Amino acid sequence: MPISLKRQVYDQCVLPTITYGCQTWSLAKATTQKLRVAQRAMERKILGIKLADRVKCSEIRKRTQIQDTVDFVAKQKWKWAGHVARLKDNRWTLRVTEWQPRNGKRSRGRQARRWRDDIVKTKGHTWSRDARDRDEWRRDAEGYILQWMDRAS
Repeated sequence: MPISLKRQVYDQCVLPTITYGCQTWSLAKATTQKLRVAQRAMERKILGIKLADRVKCSEIRKRTQIQDTVDFVAKQKWKWAGHVARLKDNRWTLRVTEWQPRNGKRSRGRQARRWRDDIVKTKGHTWSRDARDRDEWRRDAEGYILQWMDRAS
């Protein structure tokens, strides 16, 4: 089977399956690493390369020309964040995004990573106000995606 057909199957079937619901993930470094490892394993399988062949990941990516999974996840999350911020009515998606637990005792250890922490890190606490301007939000998407490319590398 030619690589172009395998690439098409990957982009249309495998990538959407792996990243199903990725808009709601809080992207931790461990998650991005697992996604990258899985994608590299699939790319090696597509090309028929074994780990023992010691071919660089950049060379494999150049040969397969498959879209990076972490890049795809970051784009989807950024789009979803803009969509949620532009919701006018009081839907549960917006309420859950803005929800803060008020009662109870915090557990020991580091605070759990929330979905919006990634967006706040890039855009600041006014991200939901900024997302209402679609054109500016789309321009800022590149910076958010590059942030994940640098962090995961």
